[in-house]
Amino acid sequence: MNRHRLGRSGVEVTGLAFGASGIGNLYTEVGEEAARQAVRAAWQRGIRYFDTAPHYGLGLAERRLGAALRAYPRGQYIVSTKVGRRLEPADTGGDDLAHGFAVPATHRRVWDFSADGVRRTLEASLERLGLDRVDVVYLHDPDDHAEQAFREGYPALERLRAEGVVGAIGAGMNQTAMLTRFVRDTDVDVVLCAGRHTLLDQSALTDLLPAAREHGTSVVLGGAFNSGLLANPRPDATYDYAPAPAGLLERALRIEEAAERHGTTLRAAALAFCAAHPAVASVLVGARSAAEVHDCADQFAAPVPAALWQELRDTGLLPSGAPVPAGEEPS
Repeated sequence: MNRHRLGRSGVEVTGLAFGASGIGNLYTEVGEEAARQAVRAAWQRGIRYFDTAPHYGLGLAERRLGAALRAYPRGQYIVSTKVGRRLEPADTGGDDLAHGFAVPATHRRVWDFSADGVRRTLEASLERLGLDRVDVVYLHDPDDHAEQAFREGYPALERLRAEGVVGAIGAGMNQTAMLTRFVRDTDVDVVLCAGRHTLLDQSALTDLLPAAREHGTSVVLGGAFNSGLLANPRPDATYDYAPAPAGLLERALRIEEAAERHGTTLRAAALAFCAAHPAVASVLVGARSAAEVHDCADQFAAPVPAALWQELRDTGLLPSGAPVPAGEEPS
């Protein structure tokens, strides 16, 4: 699998990445063996970039990912985690489904982008992962904490990078405006953008992706399927973790029909579209089972006919200026 360097750092990631939120019991429980097999399948398919966060299952995803990766040589894979949500023990009982995870509510999340909070959160992540270092650290969803994130959190990451504690630093969000500010106003190596450059939403083309190209910053794209609609468009599908609007469902179905006419799948087209922009270093896909990993890897490797991109443009389902895979540009 092709590898790409993150900005000017020495960190190289595979074009397809494994997102660990699913093995952190996102929405539903996943067994320990199923989680381990999902990571094993990723390794078998050549994936060497694994992303996690304390937020995912209140640390469960980090613990499971670290345990599964201990079977492989440390120098052969890249791990990223995130800071900004510090975990504190809690005795409230119940579960964490209000935050989307089917785990006991043993901890509570505390927003903390302070320099001390960044270091403490990273130290706790390393302990859960069972690692002495991670390769990439992102500021996680600083939407409502911009002042502290820029004034304290980012400088703390910059110091960690200078000390050699981490290899690359960045920010991860579901919006493009603040990520574009990180690209323009800081020296981040990479930004993780979820759901804003897909077959249904190309808003990152207006600011983030051009800025990343200009500044030599890499982009990791998450949310290629917009949380489900582009994986399996149906009336009960979700779009950005909410019920899919009727208009977007119709558009997804039209793209799916076009893909099938050209002998491919909606999932393959969705992944190929994300990977096509020259600023994109990796496409991050969450998976909770070995079967899901194998399917994603198959779809990522599948060729998508140039004629499909031409039809999507001709019918207005894709903007004429949106990049499509290299070598498959319609004439």
